[in-house]
Amino acid sequence: MHTENTILIHGDRQRIYQLAADIQDWAKILPHYRYVVIEEQSERHKIARMGARRDWFPVKWRARQELLPEEYRILFQHIGGITKGMSVEWRLVPEGDAVRVTISHTLTYPVPLLGPLFAEWIVGRLFVHNIAGKTLRCIKAMVEETGPHRGAS
Repeated sequence: MHTENTILIHGDRQRIYQLAADIQDWAKILPHYRYVVIEEQSERHKIARMGARRDWFPVKWRARQELLPEEYRILFQHIGGITKGMSVEWRLVPEGDAVRVTISHTLTYPVPLLGPLFAEWIVGRLFVHNIAGKTLRCIKAMVEETGPHRGAS
């Protein structure tokens, strides 16, 4: 299974990166996130238990986050839950006066016949793509509503 969500955000790339990197704040700033509990962290990584909501359906997982700020990339490896083994990459690329933010998810289940179908249709299309899309739309709204045009008289 491979899925990508992409959005164009008009705002500061460093601010966007920080919002994405600060997963400990996601449950406070992203309404579809139920909780994020940091279990371990250093300057460049965090291990967290995370829970979100796909409409009314709760989902949960454990992930290791790797921060690559000099590249404006964030990597996640899911290490627990139904998405165990999934790789996630956030890329922030300047595009004109905006930033193109892409979240890529890749997951392969080792079960030959049903694994790929389950990964693609249930995990990927039904849950991952939906939750990642909501995350990007929320970050876009936060960044663009507080841009330099706000509060200036």
